Amino acid sequence: MTAETLLFERIGVVGCGAMGSGIAEVCLRSGAHVIAWDVHDGAVDAGRRRLETALARAASAGKITEDERAAALSRVSFTTDLSDLADRQFVIEAVLEDEDTKLEVFRKLDSMLAAPDVILASNTSSIPITKIAAATKRGEYVVGMHFFNPPAVMKLVEIIPSVLTSDETVARASQLATEQLGKVVVKAHDRAGFVVNALLVPYILSAVRMLEDGVATAEDIDTGIVEGCRHPMGPLALADLIGLDVCKGVADSMYDEFKEPLYAAPPLLNRMVEAGRLGKKTGRGFYTYGK
Repeated sequence: MTAETLLFERIGVVGCGAMGSGIAEVCLRSGAHVIAWDVHDGAVDAGRRRLETALARAASAGKITEDERAAALSRVSFTTDLSDLADRQFVIEAVLEDEDTKLEVFRKLDSMLAAPDVILASNTSSIPITKIAAATKRGEYVVGMHFFNPPAVMKLVEIIPSVLTSDETVARASQLATEQLGKVVVKAHDRAGFVVNALLVPYILSAVRMLEDGVATAEDIDTGIVEGCRHPMGPLALADLIGLDVCKGVADSMYDEFKEPLYAAPPLLNRMVEAGRLGKKTGRGFYTYGK
């Protein structure tokens, strides 16, 4: 896709963590110019290194050429000033999965974007989009756009309109995902967990309860699913990959909304999150990981 045919040439990404930098990579590889924001210089520097490493890895694997890698890096800039995103045509938020944090980001973006029809998309995995949209004065242009980790590899994007989101916004967000970013889209109703996590998280929580009750070891639980159901990864290893804090956050949001016991985070998961054993990203969760 050339610059002349890009649906959105100027994209903003809010948050330089694993998801934010991954989303920025996908947007850059589509040919867009990206400005990535985070709250302080340390987070920005970490995001820059993460992105540079990912693009270098893609080039060494032959997924992009060396020229494409260099071109992508020439189209990205990083900032700690949210107002630098004022000229963006499309902004994707991927900050901490915390409702107050996201609402504050959307309020600020709403007040500083130059054009009134800029689409604001949230990568939330569990927070109702209506709550986020209601924090702005452009609710018709706010939509959920849930990528999966790692964004450069996983093809799926969930598109979630709120009761305020216009049909045109849904269509434009879907076009960005499919036509420009090369993703597969599923559309979900605005309810905690959307489609994938509403199915996945209770499954993971069941595995945690099984481990907690001493039914089997983590290794045997995962081996049973991999070898017995032909899944590529067991539920506890998957939880480590997702992040135990993320699993707990989604579970808490779903329990708050539905009050169903199967959505309640088990005590073992709560204790592990409190202890900072968050999975692969911290080196220890249900399993121990090297550097």
